[in-house]
Amino acid sequence: MGKTIDLNCDMGESYGAWTMGQDQALLDLVTSANIACGFHAGDPATMLRAVQLAVAKGVALGAHPSLPDLQGFGRRTMAVTPEETRGLTLYQMGALDAFAKAAQTRLHHVKPHGALYNMAAKDRSLADAIAGAVRDFDPSLILVGLSGSELIRAGERIGLRCASEVFADRGYEGDGSLSPRGQPGAMITDEDIAVARVLRMVLEGRVETRTGMEVALQADTVCIHGDQPKALAFARRLRSALEEAGVEVRVF
Repeated sequence: MGKTIDLNCDMGESYGAWTMGQDQALLDLVTSANIACGFHAGDPATMLRAVQLAVAKGVALGAHPSLPDLQGFGRRTMAVTPEETRGLTLYQMGALDAFAKAAQTRLHHVKPHGALYNMAAKDRSLADAIAGAVRDFDPSLILVGLSGSELIRAGERIGLRCASEVFADRGYEGDGSLSPRGQPGAMITDEDIAVARVLRMVLEGRVETRTGMEVALQADTVCIHGDQPKALAFARRLRSALEEAGVEVRVF
């Protein structure tokens, strides 16, 4: 059986008069969409439109819950308890599910956003809270988390289907975690390097870390950050490179 990979993109991240991303165009290239649920971005009108666009393009629909941090775009660490984490996850899944039902479709997956994602990658108690919320909301949903992380382990422990995620534009640390934003090498800005790294992660299951080490990982889905200025051009290039390498791009 040949290699397959899902391409996912964070979407619906506009808010009010503020526009973020090129959702409609990117939906022609990705296979799953993670829709912001109002805590870090996304208002009801934006969520409605994002869901409608994803359904029209046949792209799998996922909830993208975050810490309650509009001003910081969900990228600032907050002190939240497991119970609070469970509540905010359920709240945001429920919000997006309403729009999915109105569009006569259903949610396919859940992927935490930003700081919540990174916190749950290392903190077992938060990972368990998110995984438990997903299971209790709908045990058929797929939980998306950083490859090799506590979030993936938490989902697997309770029987959820999980998708291990890798990143095209982020540096990695020796423990397999993402390099903190602001650190040298945390963001991969050279498209040639980014594409080559993705091909290696998908085909060989390995990535070079920020300090030159190599770590093994599982690649079920690749994240394309829709808020980057060159996201659309990069998505086209990455999908083309994957298909030329014999990798089938399809939803996980």
